[in-house]
Amino acid sequence: MSKKTISRRTFFKTAGLAGLASAGLTAACVGRKDSADAGASGEIPTDAMTYRQSPSTGDRVSLLGFGMMRLPLVPNDKDDQSGDIDQELVNELVDYALAHGVNYFDTSPAYCKGRSETATGIALSRHPRDKYYIATKLSNFDPSTWSREASIAMYRESMRCLQVDYIDYMLLHAVGMGNGMEEFRARYIDNGMLDFLLEERRAGRIRNLGFSYHGDVKVFDYLLEHHDEYKWDFVQIQLNYLDWSYAKEINPINTNAEYLYGELTRRGIPAVVMEPLLGGRLSALPDNIVTRLQQREPQRSVASWAFRFAGSLPGVYTVLSGMTCMEHLQDNLRSFAPLQPLTDEDFAFLEATAELIMQFETIHCNDCKYCMPCPYGLDIPAIFTHYNKCINEGNIATDTRDPDYARARRAFLVGYDRSVPKLRQASHCIGCGECVRHCPQNIRIPAEMRRIDAYVERLKTRPS
Repeated sequence: MSKKTISRRTFFKTAGLAGLASAGLTAACVGRKDSADAGASGEIPTDAMTYRQSPSTGDRVSLLGFGMMRLPLVPNDKDDQSGDIDQELVNELVDYALAHGVNYFDTSPAYCKGRSETATGIALSRHPRDKYYIATKLSNFDPSTWSREASIAMYRESMRCLQVDYIDYMLLHAVGMGNGMEEFRARYIDNGMLDFLLEERRAGRIRNLGFSYHGDVKVFDYLLEHHDEYKWDFVQIQLNYLDWSYAKEINPINTNAEYLYGELTRRGIPAVVMEPLLGGRLSALPDNIVTRLQQREPQRSVASWAFRFAGSLPGVYTVLSGMTCMEHLQDNLRSFAPLQPLTDEDFAFLEATAELIMQFETIHCNDCKYCMPCPYGLDIPAIFTHYNKCINEGNIATDTRDPDYARARRAFLVGYDRSVPKLRQASHCIGCGECVRHCPQNIRIPAEMRRIDAYVERLKTRPS
């Protein structure tokens, strides 16, 4: 492979796709259009999970990885994300995943408002240490954590919260965000943290070292150009059948997944996949696309198409899934225990499906909540989720002459008030831009808030 992207078909033939397998991802339990167990029946086998082996450490990792980013919360009366993590349900999900062959669990000090590592540690420490692999990250995003002392303290705290004395998979978190190379150097090079992590790997306290990438591709290219020096054991990238070819079209700052994946496979570096469902957007699709997918394979869920796309790529090591409820965990297990790899015809079908999806002007929010909390109280992900849902369901009212205008108008306004409390709606955005630098998808959030608020005001003043 050259540095230029090559066709998917050519790469698959070169790499030998047949017989290879992988994993999946889900969104929150609300928001999927299809039933999580659509067409599924019978018991899920406990001995059918597909595994892939690390070329550097020999680890045998499940192709379904459990992402601990969107853990279930105990319901509260505030209708927000301030509730406590439902540890009992987390334990239940982890137990079920382990029993069915899942052994890779991915967390971060930044997830769930800083509570994910502790919840993960509680759930996993109830099992023998050799039954699971823990992946966590040095999430030193804030300048206050860029010093060597603060970054090392974060690293040590991760071990304490996870109740371990070594990390199986350690990542430099979200390199490329912010100011690109300048910020990367401040976080990892100038303070000596990358050298520190390399030494920790030599000492055995880190077994595999890698990085997760968002943003400026110059940082990605720089780290791979120095692979002989750093010897990355794995790299985590955003990959799905929409971002494969359209990431840059969605946002020029993004990088097409085909290029990222190709550069990793060219060097023999395993790819860990994040966001194969784009924060759930590839399960909450427009109705006509849902019908298209279900007609082709009625026995499978809409979400399973995205999981199988990522899993069918031979260079993929594991695919992370933020599973917040049992139904989605079971759906993913049915997709990947074992995986039935996609055919060339399936890939062509998904390529055409991606073209159709691109015709819808949804906001490309992955519900990662990196933009939260908003200093002015907005629920940014909830606003985007409602707007996208209305686009997908045909409830965007634009022309008062449309006979469906009144129904679509009411659906949007009533749903908006129900899903986003009034004090947290787009009208309260002052455009401070604090959220923008944290968004991995590079969404111009204040501009989108102004656009949505203007649309809401037009609906309010034009009842018919």
